[in-house]
Amino acid sequence: YTIWNFVPKNLFEQFRRIANFYFLIIFLVQLMIDTPTSPVTSGLPLIFVITVTAIKQGYEDWLRHNADNEVNGAPVFVVRSGSLVQTRSKNIRVGDIVRVAKDETFPADLVLLSSDRADGTCHITTASLDGETNLKTHFSVAETSVCQSVSQLESLQAVVECQQPEADLYRFVGRITVTQHGEEIVRPLGPENLLLRGARLKNTKEIFGVAVYTGMESKMALNYKCKSQKRSAVEKSMNTFLIIYLGILLFEAILSTILKYAWQAEDKWDEPFYNQKTEQERNSSPILKFISDFLAFLVLYNFIIPISLYVTVEMQKFLGSFFIGWDLDLYHEESDEKAQVNTSDLNEELGQVEYVFTDKTGTLTENEMQFRECSINGTKYREVNGKLVPEGMSDDSTDSSSPHLVSGVHFNHFLLLDTHTHTHTHTHCMLFYQLPSQTSIIGEELLFLKAVSLCHTVQISYDQPDCLVGGGDPFSHVNGFSSNHMEYYASSPDEKALVEAAKRIGVAFTGSSGDAMEIKTFGKSEKYKLLHVLEFDADRRRMSVILQTPSGGKVLFTKGAESAILPFTTSGEIEKTRLHVDEFALVRNNFFSKNHIHSVFVLQDKVQETIEALRLAGIKVWVLTGDKHETAVSVSLSCGHFHRTMNILELLQQRSDNECAEQLGRLARRIKEDHVIQHGLVVDGASLSLALREHEKLFMEVCKNCSAVLCCRMAPLQKAKVVRLLKTSPEKPITLAIGDGANDVSMIQEAHVGIGIMGKEGRQAVRNSDYAIARFKFLAKLLLVHGHFYYIRIATLVQYFFYKNVCFITPQFLYQFFCLFSQQTLYDSVYLTLYNICFTSLPILVYSLFEQLVHPHVLQNKPGLYRDISKNALLSFRPFLYWTLLGFSHAFVFFFGSYILMGEDTTLMGNGQMFGNWTFGTLIFTVMVITVTLKLALETHFWTWMNHFVTWGSIAFYFIFSLFYGGIIWPFLHTQDMYFVFVQLLSSGSAWFAIIIIVITCLFPDVVKKVFYRHLQPTSTEKSQAQALSCVESLCCYQHGQSGCSRLSPNPQLPVSRSWNDTDYFYSNDRSILTLSPIEATHC
Repeated sequence: YTIWNFVPKNLFEQFRRIANFYFLIIFLVQLMIDTPTSPVTSGLPLIFVITVTAIKQGYEDWLRHNADNEVNGAPVFVVRSGSLVQTRSKNIRVGDIVRVAKDETFPADLVLLSSDRADGTCHITTASLDGETNLKTHFSVAETSVCQSVSQLESLQAVVECQQPEADLYRFVGRITVTQHGEEIVRPLGPENLLLRGARLKNTKEIFGVAVYTGMESKMALNYKCKSQKRSAVEKSMNTFLIIYLGILLFEAILSTILKYAWQAEDKWDEPFYNQKTEQERNSSPILKFISDFLAFLVLYNFIIPISLYVTVEMQKFLGSFFIGWDLDLYHEESDEKAQVNTSDLNEELGQVEYVFTDKTGTLTENEMQFRECSINGTKYREVNGKLVPEGMSDDSTDSSSPHLVSGVHFNHFLLLDTHTHTHTHTHCMLFYQLPSQTSIIGEELLFLKAVSLCHTVQISYDQPDCLVGGGDPFSHVNGFSSNHMEYYASSPDEKALVEAAKRIGVAFTGSSGDAMEIKTFGKSEKYKLLHVLEFDADRRRMSVILQTPSGGKVLFTKGAESAILPFTTSGEIEKTRLHVDEFALVRNNFFSKNHIHSVFVLQDKVQETIEALRLAGIKVWVLTGDKHETAVSVSLSCGHFHRTMNILELLQQRSDNECAEQLGRLARRIKEDHVIQHGLVVDGASLSLALREHEKLFMEVCKNCSAVLCCRMAPLQKAKVVRLLKTSPEKPITLAIGDGANDVSMIQEAHVGIGIMGKEGRQAVRNSDYAIARFKFLAKLLLVHGHFYYIRIATLVQYFFYKNVCFITPQFLYQFFCLFSQQTLYDSVYLTLYNICFTSLPILVYSLFEQLVHPHVLQNKPGLYRDISKNALLSFRPFLYWTLLGFSHAFVFFFGSYILMGEDTTLMGNGQMFGNWTFGTLIFTVMVITVTLKLALETHFWTWMNHFVTWGSIAFYFIFSLFYGGIIWPFLHTQDMYFVFVQLLSSGSAWFAIIIIVITCLFPDVVKKVFYRHLQPTSTEKSQAQALSCVESLCCYQHGQSGCSRLSPNPQLPVSRSWNDTDYFYSNDRSILTLSPIEATHC
């Protein structure tokens, strides 16, 4: 849409909401027929709600518009009229030749024509497209690769023909026809020639490409997915309550209409002497009159449906979402990343999660690996200070003459360690080579390290941007500066770890150019000719390179998973190596023939504590990963997902439906027999497909009886299927999915709540998520604290809104019994309009932003408190019934308390002056405003200066406004019913006495009920409140990880606020800005 049609389109979208459409109908009814209240009473609140919502949505769209402009308006250079011309990316047309410089993103899908490299290649990263951070090499055809200047490109005559735009990132079919010297040369084009929009140019100074797909026809744009509209459980409950109250409204309107006609059956009431009917009224159709009366009562009672509820909820969600970004406990200093909210509509859903589905690599573990050990021909080595030391030998005992290699042992197996955990990952690399018969041991060891340095697809980036530019020796950089200036880019973390390890030990890969690869062996340069590369694929599960050595010999290096290489091994210490593989079987495995390299994945900080906290909170954690079975189980054990004492059940390598059904049956029986102990389930992707095809119900039964589930070898769409399976099960549990890669996007979008990790696999998961955090450990506070707060706040907001509107409109219904159902309004039209907009709106809004039942530190230390609010506990039928009956009971007290005061004698002034119906209605309205405001004050546990300001300020504003409104004759009002009414009311001592008595009568039973339940049937949250209160009163506080109190030494001079900093003694590790009110000054 444009700025001109925003308003009509926005209005159309807003009136699709049932409540808004309902109030529009009421407003139109008030305009068309004679109703007891002014159309302003419905029109003004409706306009207010629509306007505020439009402003909020317009602001959010304006932010998106700015983000779009930033991309569409980015400067780019295109070749036009023999020169480079700067334009905006949105102006690129198909056929334009575009220049892209190093580290810039491609503005459209381009066919590579040439680069600054002589061979016409370039390197790119596609992290923003598929989450892969490795460098990919793309090629130009030979006929265009020589066109490296603008003048050459201007004279280029070529035609590109390609397929129609499609979303598949990895498929491209086309051809380029180049005309040279009158001869047409046709070359095929494939994915390796296409540079996708959104990818980034790396390690290449500049490229030229011709645009083939632009704008919404680019592959990235075609992959945009319209995120499904996610609705929280609170919103669904709110809609259910609205339907119930709509039923109450219709009942009251129909009952009032029927009673009116029943009352008017007597002539004296149908046409009293003081109110004779007109001729038109006598001749009007009874049916039309019945409908008209019904609509009039509908208008009179319509305020029982709170229109302002929607705008208050939206404001609460929008403003409340900022607290997540402001929370310093969710800020990751190393990456300078703070928590991010992409969807504020699901804040309260964070407090209702029952299942967490998490990725492994990059989410539970760091997406990094470190070299740790190797096994060569049956002997294990470990790296110590850049040296390889045999097992059992210390670094000091190594031969000083061989600073990097320990000779005398046959080298065949490596270990890598992931840098942040102690989880072991195998990188098994099998190498085949032919050696002269008299090769020395040290020569074989060096050859193994050379295999590590040469069998890979690693690319190198240099600090000096022009180090590879220009003519001369492509490896001239080696002598120009230290190899420490190099940075390796690899297709996987383990491949990078291997090459870096070989470099530390002394065999460094220093670069490649065309078919030449160079390494430096202990300072000596060696060049190898790359004859052929067999890329890694899912079927072979290994990669190979064929090289020509400097001496002219041929060598084949192969690496891959041990299961893909060991079967082809015919000699060497195979069994010893296999034993080492089993010992290291803790993460990924790469294998060189007869040589095993062991790398270890590192768990992120506090993963185990986070998973345990989620388990105590009643949340089940499922790990969904594409990794192999052994690796996944090892990580699950290391991170506490599986306990050592847990009975691990397996559903693996099932080949048929019958076999799968039998295994599921055995697992179900075993769970039933061993119901005392906890069970964990491991299932692989192939078995999962069989289980979901025919035996979904049995599979779900097994899963739900397991404390933890691990799914390995999972495809991205299988992850989403598992989430959908749980999400749509009969119990309808609330699900959360968390991941960091593009392969996690499908499950993130499928779950009720999707969380992206700001990891090293691109930003696609973050962009498609509802919330984004820097580390998995932040999930605990996001759910246990923020989720808890958001849920109790909005649940109370919804219930309170319905309560105060029942209080508001029920006296109007009761009043009809005393005015012959004449549709006389009890309240003035201005009061009807401002009740929800001004008099009672701010206290509940501030409450819904700052309320805390218990301190955040307590919620984190006691995850079990999360169970108190699970399964939408505060919006179940019982609390709803309580608030509704409370509203009706208070309304009866308001009405009949005032009636007892004024029903028999309206002379309440000392001078004998009598009060009328407007005074009666104003008395009820005054009592109501005070009572509903104080009721919210009773519900408030966490008082800030803003709570005090809006609570007492709202009551004061009502009195000040009423005095001002009733103290002036307003010339634009057609009646002056309220003139001096409020002043006279406050002049009566009896009225003041009635106000006090009625308010106390309403609230005192509620106070008694709260005290009774708190002492006899306290919830876990109420127990924690009492414990926290006793802690503060006895000058003690919670220490991190403790459930009790620790004594404090009082220091009255120290002002302690709950907005902590690093120097505070009180809750020094909790720096949440959510806590605003000061507490007693103490030291821990």
